[in-house]
Amino acid sequence: MNPAVTNLIISLGAMQLAKRVPFDDPEVLTYVRIAYVVTQVTVLAVYYYVGQQIKKKNDLTVLKYVEPNAMDKDNSKLITTTVRDYDLAETSKLVRAVYFGCAMMAFMHIYLKYTQPLFIQALMGLKTLYDAKLVRIHLLGKPAEGDLKRPFKVGGMFGAASDPQTDKAAVAEAEKRVGKKEE
Repeated sequence: MNPAVTNLIISLGAMQLAKRVPFDDPEVLTYVRIAYVVTQVTVLAVYYYVGQQIKKKNDLTVLKYVEPNAMDKDNSKLITTTVRDYDLAETSKLVRAVYFGCAMMAFMHIYLKYTQPLFIQALMGLKTLYDAKLVRIHLLGKPAEGDLKRPFKVGGMFGAASDPQTDKAAVAEAEKRVGKKEE
């Protein structure tokens, strides 16, 4: 099933469940806060462990791909890195996303006094952890092929146009452009 659809279904289910939780009860609210914090600490601990596993494996296989510019196709960047550095950069993005989510939740809960998002994000944190490609590769031992092949597909607002290109023709074209710029 499409991850976006799965996330939507889980979010809607969590919202329906959150409506039944009595957040007016201080004891329940305390437990929800504890669950949220424990979830976020668990997610950060797993990402830290994944980072350590990446460093331990020290996979120095060269990874070349073209990172497309969705606004200007002629301005795509050639990226040459190693699997280790790529995975560490992706882990760093995951950790930053957790910190940003915590900051947003702190603002929404402390300043705006919203309580339901704490419950929903406690559940979604675990779902996001399970969906993280690096967790599947380095913790669950899945092979890096298919959907887990590096560089990972972005699947953002521009769809396939924003996915990294790994075919030899695209890499060769980008290398030519880099060579022309250096001259």
